[in-house]
Amino acid sequence: MEKFLQDQEFEKFKSLIYNESGIHFSNSNRTILESRLKERLRKLKLTDVMQYYSMILKDREELKILLDSVTTNLTRFFRNTLHFETLENYVIPELIGYKKKRGITAFKVWSAGCSTGEEPYSIAMVLRDKLPPNFHIEIIGSDLSLISLMTAREGYYPESRIGGVKKSYLERFFDKKRDGYQIKDEIKNMVKFDYHNLKFESGLSNIDIVFCRNVIIYFDKAAQKAVINRFWDVMTAHSYLFIGHSESLFGMNTKFEFVKTDWATIYRKFE
Repeated sequence: MEKFLQDQEFEKFKSLIYNESGIHFSNSNRTILESRLKERLRKLKLTDVMQYYSMILKDREELKILLDSVTTNLTRFFRNTLHFETLENYVIPELIGYKKKRGITAFKVWSAGCSTGEEPYSIAMVLRDKLPPNFHIEIIGSDLSLISLMTAREGYYPESRIGGVKKSYLERFFDKKRDGYQIKDEIKNMVKFDYHNLKFESGLSNIDIVFCRNVIIYFDKAAQKAVINRFWDVMTAHSYLFIGHSESLFGMNTKFEFVKTDWATIYRKFE
């Protein structure tokens, strides 16, 4: 059976996607790239894959669509409860104590690779519930997928996607609408969503907590280290980093300190 992508063609798309996003395709996940390319060719009524390659070299919007399609947008509210227990029981109390001693009332979180918004909204609910009322909370949700960001900004989720939200939060922070739930403005206004490619500088600063879970697993070692170093640069001198359970900074030679809590392992920046 003839390959959809010849090896030379695969290398061209693979290199372009890596250079633009840091996402690394190998032979083990080659089929994902091929299936996404087939979808775009079918949609655009093209038969020649290299004609499409020439198109994305010239058309930045179509390139964004392709990058959008190859990202994996699996998420849910309060995904990985141990991380949220660590946030509630360890990170928030520790940061409140640190900030109160210094008269600081600003609290800033970055959800990098936020997909359709469940993660930053989950963080917002916890912070609204646990932080003193005088704290100013700012949460940034960023993603490479424009389609996902549109869903996130709307803040409406079908009933099938509300699993994981405890009843008290559902009653307090959501309005029941149609066959789903709408995030209330109290929470929605805490989160700002924006397009961002982790391969590049974010322009952010003074971040207290970074959530970047199950994202760097798609990068090679060099791109992973570059992303982690950029996180360090935008975080405060006393801050925390959450990455996915299947991800690790082991052997990466970063400045972050490994922290084992009663619930999960995370990383911190102390200067």
